[in-house]
Amino acid sequence: MVYLKRKIDDFLKEWKCGSDRKPLVVKGPRQVGKTESVRKFGTEHYAHVIEINFVEEPKYKLITADGYKTTDLIRNISRIDPSKCFEEGKTLIFFDELQEFPEIATALKFFYLDGRFDVICSGSMLGINYSRIESNSVGYKVDYEMFSFDFEEFLWAKGYGESFSAELLEHMISINPFNEVEMSVYGGLFLDFCILGGMPAVVREYITKGTFEGSLSIQRQLLSDYEEDVRKYAEGMDQTRILNVFRQIPLQLSKDNKKFQISKVAPGARFKDYRGCIEWLADAGMINVCYCMNYPELPLKGNYDETKYKIYFADSGLLVAMLDEEAQEDLRANRNLGVYKGALYENVVGEALVKSGYGLYYYKREDSTLEEDFFVRTAGELIPLEVKASNGRAKSLRTLIQSEKYEDIHYGIKLTGGNIGYEKQIYTFPYFCAFLLKKYLKNKCCHTSQVSL
Repeated sequence: MVYLKRKIDDFLKEWKCGSDRKPLVVKGPRQVGKTESVRKFGTEHYAHVIEINFVEEPKYKLITADGYKTTDLIRNISRIDPSKCFEEGKTLIFFDELQEFPEIATALKFFYLDGRFDVICSGSMLGINYSRIESNSVGYKVDYEMFSFDFEEFLWAKGYGESFSAELLEHMISINPFNEVEMSVYGGLFLDFCILGGMPAVVREYITKGTFEGSLSIQRQLLSDYEEDVRKYAEGMDQTRILNVFRQIPLQLSKDNKKFQISKVAPGARFKDYRGCIEWLADAGMINVCYCMNYPELPLKGNYDETKYKIYFADSGLLVAMLDEEAQEDLRANRNLGVYKGALYENVVGEALVKSGYGLYYYKREDSTLEEDFFVRTAGELIPLEVKASNGRAKSLRTLIQSEKYEDIHYGIKLTGGNIGYEKQIYTFPYFCAFLLKKYLKNKCCHTSQVSL
């Protein structure tokens, strides 16, 4: 099976080169490629890889019988499997499916203090009990959060080199529109990415066959697996409520008002009864929650209403897999996004922001039509971000920029199906540039600082 390059690859190499190397915990939703990436890294950089999967081999949960010190653990692992070789300085110990045995996190302190072996832990669903893992290993580990493919990784899979992203970014920085060929090619690739999502199994099938054939069945199987996780890991909670929320997302995103309404989930449903369900789905990495700001000003954290939010899928492929049969057929045959156009583009942009490290926030003023899809920030500025299904006027964006009420807002960004442009403090970029927004804003801030000096 061909390995598709991921961003974690470079992180793992940097981690290994670090002088004060703490055990690494790779977090992320199920089937985003964690095990595959760690396994490839291990085989390329270590003489020995000791891989222990707590789901496939639950017998290894007994290795802590004598305590959590490194010597005791290694002795017990060797008793279970004498063929495993522990060579100091040349061995990676890889504990996989950590969610099945979070107690092993207590051992990370002892592995770090011992220093003879490198350790990586990985697992899905870690968010739902991460406080337990954190308390057992605080100060003695490094975390890395892994997601499904972002658009840049998708481009790598398609054969585009890393210099390609730099070229796109240069277009954005110089406000230099793309030519007709570039818009057609990049726009087409991005639409394919919207339809497929970024789950490795789906991307690999698409790369191998060069068509959408088989992608829907893989997406639906992934969806089934996610729902099975709810039934397996949602202990002590109403699993039906969690699944009801999850299944309602496409319907509520298709409405003009994309605010998620608990009252629509079930008759008599109330926020206080469902709050834990939404937190569970977010902790499991299945959804991204976008909170409504109290007022469009800095700071973002704490400046939002936790009872008002929009819910997006963490991977757009899950949204696509849940569309009705007619929409599915139209989407793949004609690449027509239909009524879900706005929802899908918003979902993909929200996904890109989260994968870049941003939290999600929007604003809706109750006594007017003023509404903005997303907000991002730099050190001293708040930037409204509008996702337009059509390249129309951005009335709310102009209001936020021009009004003296919003002191932290000096310009805005609009993402559309159109080309690069700039007018009246609004920067317009094609959707396919969304994954570069953080780098663009960082460059813009650096340039502004240099000019002011």
